[in-house]
Amino acid sequence: MNSTRTIVSRAARMAAAKPKASRSFVTSIAASPARCNKAPIITACNLVQTRGMKTLDFGGSKETVWERSDFPKEKLAKIFANDTFAVLGYGTQGYAQSLNLRDNGLKVIVGVRKGGHSWEQAKKDGWVEGKTLFTIEEAADKGTVLMYLLSDAGQKHGWATVKPYVTKGKTLYFSHGFSVVFHEQTGVVPPKDVDVILAAPKGSGATVRSLFLEGRGINSSVAIFQDASGQARERAFAMGVAIGSGYLYETTFEKEVHSDLVGERGILMGAIQGAFAAQYDVLRAKGHSPSEAFNETVEEATQSLYPLVSKHGMDWMYANCSTTARRGALDWAPKFYDATKPVFEALYAAVEDGSETRRSLEENSRPDYRERLEEELRVIRESEMWRAGKTVRSLRPENVK
Repeated sequence: MNSTRTIVSRAARMAAAKPKASRSFVTSIAASPARCNKAPIITACNLVQTRGMKTLDFGGSKETVWERSDFPKEKLAKIFANDTFAVLGYGTQGYAQSLNLRDNGLKVIVGVRKGGHSWEQAKKDGWVEGKTLFTIEEAADKGTVLMYLLSDAGQKHGWATVKPYVTKGKTLYFSHGFSVVFHEQTGVVPPKDVDVILAAPKGSGATVRSLFLEGRGINSSVAIFQDASGQARERAFAMGVAIGSGYLYETTFEKEVHSDLVGERGILMGAIQGAFAAQYDVLRAKGHSPSEAFNETVEEATQSLYPLVSKHGMDWMYANCSTTARRGALDWAPKFYDATKPVFEALYAAVEDGSETRRSLEENSRPDYRERLEEELRVIRESEMWRAGKTVRSLRPENVK
């Protein structure tokens, strides 16, 4: 794509300009927290963090956004003064959320299978056996806020173990609506005398932790499925901040799981791998070299264009590329829309009717799950496109030794 030089040079000039801490600038920061990682705009970022809960215009629709400043550490300590957070499961979210809760000064314990990989990893992260590290049953018994962060399949199989400890007055917390929404398949039906809430970070556990350590925070969805105490709403948003969120949007358990399953199967991972592979294969079939096909398909997208789309929006990208690239993109975007919309409609229907849930639970519960997964990943890893990508990535300046 011959527009990269034009885009990068214009982006560099824009980045060099000193931003103004105006009202409009502050609002734009709220919509894109990644802009808050550079020293020249720390003041503007601080303004955002002290702005507090606001109703903002999202493309013509009004939505209320809560921010970290709505729940400072002192307020979190007051809201959760009598609580013990029992993090059940120590995958990427369990790891990140438990450490962020601990760093926020709250009382946290971790529950995992004793002696397993997660148990040993938790010990390395400073959780102490018999004090802050327990079996799942022990942690569920001691906790007042039970953070059910096992995998989706793990939640189905572990519910019989955890359910006896979900007793009156406790809070049952999720980071995904999967188990509760598709309860007919998972068997996860919370008792009526507990609060059931959700805070779902919009990113991996590694990002939840890293953004928290940077003082920024990831954006998260919050939902209340059941309010037995009359305080579930405040506690849900407070939980969202306590686990490391910078700002929070309200949704429902059902909408969260539907959008999440569609997103990861669609544009976040499934669709992008399919589109990458299709374009790469067409270029190779037409005689382009592996390096050229990979650069034009993946490298330029991920290293140059996508970060700029994230920072400025697609309209900015169109306005700041070559006239040839602009015309082609504008002409072909509707064709890709028409071609892919039926696929996304079919995907949403499969999520909505539970087909995707059934497949996920069945496949992820197979005794040979890990072996089958490794074979599927091996096919991707050893494809020419991603083998070419490994070489291309090694040439990036930061990777040259």
